[in-house]
Amino acid sequence: MRLITNPEPTMFSFSKCFFSFQLLIITALPAVSAENEGEGAHDSPNRIENFVRGTVLPELEGASVGLLAVSPQGDTLAEMNSGRLFIPASNMKLITTGLALDRLGSGYTFDTRIGFTGKIEEGILNGDIYIVGGGDPTLASDDSIAVGTDELFREWTGIIRKAGIRQIEGHIVGDDRFFDIGMPEDRTWQWDDCGTYYGTGISGLNFYENIQSFHVSAGANTGDPVTVTAGYPVCPWMKISYDCSTAEAGTGDRLYYYTSNLAPVGEIRGTFAADRAPKTIECSNKFPAYTCASYFRDWLEAEGISCRGGAADCGYFSRPGGQKKNAHCPDIPAHPENIGIIGMTGSPVLSRIVFETNHESNNVYAEVLFHTLGKAVTRSAGYDSSRSAAEILLSGLGLDPEEVNIVDGSGLSRQNLLSPSFICGFLEAMTESDEFGNFASSLPSPGSGGTMQAVMQGYDTSLTSRIRLKSGSMNGTKCFSGYVFPVSGEKPAVFSIMINNSLLSQYRMQKIIDRILFLLVSELDRTGQ
Repeated sequence: MRLITNPEPTMFSFSKCFFSFQLLIITALPAVSAENEGEGAHDSPNRIENFVRGTVLPELEGASVGLLAVSPQGDTLAEMNSGRLFIPASNMKLITTGLALDRLGSGYTFDTRIGFTGKIEEGILNGDIYIVGGGDPTLASDDSIAVGTDELFREWTGIIRKAGIRQIEGHIVGDDRFFDIGMPEDRTWQWDDCGTYYGTGISGLNFYENIQSFHVSAGANTGDPVTVTAGYPVCPWMKISYDCSTAEAGTGDRLYYYTSNLAPVGEIRGTFAADRAPKTIECSNKFPAYTCASYFRDWLEAEGISCRGGAADCGYFSRPGGQKKNAHCPDIPAHPENIGIIGMTGSPVLSRIVFETNHESNNVYAEVLFHTLGKAVTRSAGYDSSRSAAEILLSGLGLDPEEVNIVDGSGLSRQNLLSPSFICGFLEAMTESDEFGNFASSLPSPGSGGTMQAVMQGYDTSLTSRIRLKSGSMNGTKCFSGYVFPVSGEKPAVFSIMINNSLLSQYRMQKIIDRILFLLVSELDRTGQ
C-alpha cells in the first residue's frame, strides 16, 4: 500500500451522502479544564470545537490531533485534520474485525483436525498422530469462550480411541502449517513487544494464546537477583537465562522477555522494584505447536495410551539435532495428503471471537483474523498476502486503500497509518453490511469493563450506553473510534478521535477524550440527529 506523507484533507464518499471535509483553522485560546469549557464556551453552537480550541490544543501542544464526527444524516458535527494519517494502535482492530465478519460471516469457525500416518494393526499405530491446526486462536485458551483444555483433550482422545488406536509407536506431532507466515510476528513490531503476551504472534496451531507465564519476586535488597520461576505452560525444552535485578523502591516493573522461534532460548532482562509485590508475568511462547503436542502426549499417557516417540512439531523440533528428547524425526513433517484425518473439533463462531477481540483488544485473535482473510482471499496467509487481501476487501466496500498504510491486523505495528476520515468511512460502510449488527455489538460501551473500564467514569449511563467504540493506546498515542446511536432511529453517527505524539499521561489523554465523547453525544441530541 502507498504510504502518504503530508496528505491533503481527503474527500470521502459515504452511502447516500457526499461530504467535502474542510481543514479547520485552529487558534490557541486560554486553556480550560476538561470539566468546564470556560467562559464563552456556549457562544459557539459547536461545543466540541469550542472545547478542542480552548483546552485540547493548548494542553496537547506539539502533539498531532485528528477528529471527525458525522451525524446519521451526513452532517459534519466536528472536524479537524480528518485527512491526516495517524498511528491507530488498536483502532486497527476495527478494520480487521469488520472485514472478517463481512467476508467470512458470523458463523465461520476454525477447525482443528486429528489425523495419523502409518498403519493401525491390532490397536497399535505404527506411525504418528497429527494435531493439524486450522488457526483456532481460542485453542486451550483460558478465555471464557474457549473449550477447556481437559475437555478438548478428552474429545481428541475419544477420536483416537474410536479409530481403534490403543498404542502409538511414533510421535504426537503439532502441525502448524495452516498459516504460511514463517516468523510469528511482523518484522515491524518492536523488539521489546515481541516477548510479551500481546506481541507473541500467531501459529497455525495456537495453544493457550501462545503465552508462557513466569512468577517473579524482588530480592531482599537493591541489587539482589529477582527470583523467577516458570509457570504455565511448563516448557522444559526452553533454555531460559535471567539477567534481572532488584531496583530501588518506586521504579516499578521493568522486566522484559526476549525470545524468538529460531531456537528454544530466552532471557528475562531488566529490573523489578524492591517494593513490588510478587506477581505473575505473561510472556511469549514461540513454540505453541510443540507445546500442544507435548501436553497432549502427556495426557494420552495418563489415559493409558502410550506414545513411544514423544512430541514433535513441523519446524524446529522435527529437525535432526533439535533440542529435545526425540531429536531425530526423519519422516516429520508428513505431506498433508499423507495424513489420514479421523476427526475434528471446532472453535466458537466468528461473531463470538470478534466480540472478545474488540472487548479485550486481543492481539492474537486479531492477527489470526487478519491472516485468515489472507488465506481466504489470496490462498496465502503470509503478511504480504494478508495486506493484499485487506486492500481488495476495502476496495470492495468502496474505500481507497491507497489512502492509508495497513501492516498488521492488531495495530501493534507503528507503521500502520489511518486517518479519521478513512476510519469513519469504513464505519459508515459497515452499516450497509449484513453483519453490521454483529459488528456493532462487538464494540464495547464506555465503562462496560475490559478495555473500557476506566472510560467516561462518572458520566450518565443513559449517554454512555449509546456509544459503541474501540480504543487504541500506545506510548504517546490515544485513539477512539466508533458509533453513537441516537435516542430514536437505528442509524448511528460515526466518529474517530486520534491523538499521536503526546507527552501527556494516558490518564490525562483519556479525560480529554471522555469530554469529547460526552460533547459529541450532547451535540447529536441538541441537533436532533
